[in-house]
Formats: sequence, C-alpha cells, structure tokens
Amino acid sequence: MKKTWTKFAVVAMSFMMVFALAACGGGSSDSGDAGSTALKLGNTGPLTGPAAIYGNAVKNGGQLAVDEINAAAGSEVLAWQAEDDEADGEKAVNAYNKLMDDGMQVFVGSTTSGSAVAATEKAFEDRVFTLTPSASQVAVTEGKDNVFQLCFSDPNQGVAAAKYIVDNMPDAKVGVIYNNDSDYSSGIYAKFKEEYEKSGKKLVAEEASAEANTDYQAQVNSMKNAGADLVFLPTYYTPASNVLIQADKVDYTPTFFGVDGMDGILTLEGFDTKLADGVMLLTPFIASAEDEATQKFVKAYKDAYGEEPNQFAADAYDCVYAVYNAFQETGLDASAANDEICDALVKAFTGGFKYSGLTGADMQWNEAGEVNKTPNAMVIKNGVYEPVK
Repeated sequence: MKKTWTKFAVVAMSFMMVFALAACGGGSSDSGDAGSTALKLGNTGPLTGPAAIYGNAVKNGGQLAVDEINAAAGSEVLAWQAEDDEADGEKAVNAYNKLMDDGMQVFVGSTTSGSAVAATEKAFEDRVFTLTPSASQVAVTEGKDNVFQLCFSDPNQGVAAAKYIVDNMPDAKVGVIYNNDSDYSSGIYAKFKEEYEKSGKKLVAEEASAEANTDYQAQVNSMKNAGADLVFLPTYYTPASNVLIQADKVDYTPTFFGVDGMDGILTLEGFDTKLADGVMLLTPFIASAEDEATQKFVKAYKDAYGEEPNQFAADAYDCVYAVYNAFQETGLDASAANDEICDALVKAFTGGFKYSGLTGADMQWNEAGEVNKTPNAMVIKNGVYEPVK
C-alpha cells in the first residue's frame, strides 16, 4: 500500500536518522520542563497490566513523532508526557488531572475506550482539544465537540469487517465469538451482525463469553458443530488467544478474522504465535508494507525500542503529526490559552483539514469526531503480519 505524507512529515523524516534515534533511545515518556515555546501533549494509557502492550506502543509511537518533529525544527516545539491509567476509568481521570497539573495543552488519549470515556469528560469540561489514537467507542466522542478519533469507531469496524467478508469471502459459513461484558466487543459484534445480515446472509453460530474467561471450550465447540469455516472475533488479543488455544486443542481450523484489538497477539507473553498463523484482521497499518514511510518508521521504532511497532504505535505517531500540522495551520503558538487552542483545532479538524500518514492517506474528520480512512486486510504468516493479496 502506498501512502503519502504531508510536506512537514516528509521533511521531518529526512532529519530522523541524524537526530531522532539519539533523542528517543531511552524511550522516555516525559519531556519534562520544556520551555514555554513547546506545545505540551499528554496521554494516558495502560503502561502496566494486561493491556500494557497497547499503552506502551502508544507512548513510544508518540514519543518518536515528538522527537522527530523537534529534531527537524531544531528546537523543542513539542513536549510529550504519558501517564499510566492501567486501563481503568478512575485511574485515567487521576492521570489526566496530573497531566493538567503539569501543563498539558492537547490530550492525545486515552488509549483504551473505557478510560477515554471517563477522561474525555474532563477534557470536555476543561476545553482541552483531544485526539485519541485508539479509543474506538462511540461514547468517547459522543456529545463532546472537542474530542476526535484517529482510529475507526467500533461501529465502523463492524461494518467494514462485514463488508469485507461479504465481498471477498461470500461462500464462508460465518460464526461469531464475542465478549458480552465488553462495550468494545459487543458494539462491534452488533454492527457486524446488522451489516452482515443486511446482505441477505445469516450467521451459523453466535456465542458470548465474559472478557476475563479463559475457557472457551463451549464457544469453540459450538462453532465447530455449526460448521463455521470463518469465525469473527471482535475481541482484544487476550480473549482471542484463548479462543485460538482451545481451537487447537480440538483440531478446529477455521479462518479466524479479528479487529484492531487483536493487534498485539504476537507479542503476548507465553502465547505460541504458531496458533495465530492464518488469522486475518482489518487494520490501518501493516509493518511489513513496502512503502518508504512505513519502512522508515519501522526501522526507527525498532532502533529506539527494540521491537516491531504495532498499529497502536503508528496511530499515536500519526496523532502527534496530525495535531502538530493542524496547530501550524491555526497560526497560534504555545503561549495561547487551552480553550483558544481547543477552539482553533476543532475549527481546523471540522473545516477540511487533511492529514496523510502511516495509517491512511487524506484522513478527514466529521463533526462527530469520526475519521474517514480506508482499512487494509492483513494475515498473520509465520509470526509476521502480511498484506492480503
């Protein structure tokens, strides 16, 4: 997939190999006592706990973008600070308050939806412009004119997955396993089912489970007995890994088809990645894509953090660049008040501002805070994400 960049992003990349690696080698999430000319960006996410793969990817991706922009500018024009919220709403509010005490001017968060719903209520009250890289629930932006998503919303993921399967796998016998106590999972499932059945098709099996469940024997057996040869998994990577483990135990080998929450399964501690071979999902970012921008980002991220970036890292990276580019268009500087910055950025994001980056070309936002971009299908082969050809 070929992606285009904004003019500034291209310039920034040209400086990257000289400056950025030394700047972000330690992976610090706090730019500290940046001067008054630096626009201060803050993020909350799970840096510890079972969802830490997401939070640390966002922290690192955002830091990499900030370091690149500062290096290209020749001075510290952005500051980045990430705080741990453990994917908990109450802790996210506490982390958000700390960021505000430390001078945050733009909120790039939260990372997970539950935390974001709580934290963005505060950002709305405080009139702090917010662009989340990965919090996909509709409730994150609902009723908040200052909150935007760079990721697809949950309904859009369900619709996109259903359309892809109908268009590209029309003869599949489709079943669904989802988590009924997760707004993320159940929300995607509901829109997937609606869109899939709108095409005149019927699901052969539907099974629910609590997100914390580790025993998916009943759900997997139901899929197998119903003859499902494609199982849609609108879940995070931990439940998905447990489904794959159970399927292997009973020698059940359908095509498993996931959503963005599954990204991270290859780095899940203790999981046999061979079990994920052949898993498909829609994603805005594929680290193995051959375009120059992706490969430069992947190399810089590996050099800085010792591992391959996932979609969440790329989303955060794009968030920082999108905020910075839009801020440049406002004509403001970092001395402006938060509400003034917020109003100017809202006007930009709803007024035709476009951003092209790692996760999409010509991204635009509507007044509901939703992004318009095209997802890509990928498949896991031998422990590597590859574009579906």
